[in-house]
Amino acid sequence: MGIPSELRDMWVSRRESFLIASPAEERKIVRTKKCTHDGVIAGFKAASIACVASAVPTLAAVRMVPWAKANLNYVAQALIISAASIAAYFITADKTILECARRNAQLEDSLRNTRQ
Repeated sequence: MGIPSELRDMWVSRRESFLIASPAEERKIVRTKKCTHDGVIAGFKAASIACVASAVPTLAAVRMVPWAKANLNYVAQALIISAASIAAYFITADKTILECARRNAQLEDSLRNTRQ
């Protein structure tokens, strides 16, 4: 079972391309990685804030509101808190990455116009 050695060697040799990235492509790759990293950091910050902002009222409601006390078990509470955190993470990360990509596209356009 597994991958035969001939196929494995063929796949490995395909990854090692003889093409070398141009400096412009390398700059683009670096900017892309920076945008992704910025998105992850911003998403984590937003998720942390959303976790606290959703945990406090959820846990308070379970203690004080009779309906919540009767109907929201531990799993429901965890789902409410985690859903808010996950949504905040992905929304913020997506917005940050798109903003950075837009900025990079404008930079590319301005560099192209100055060269001409």
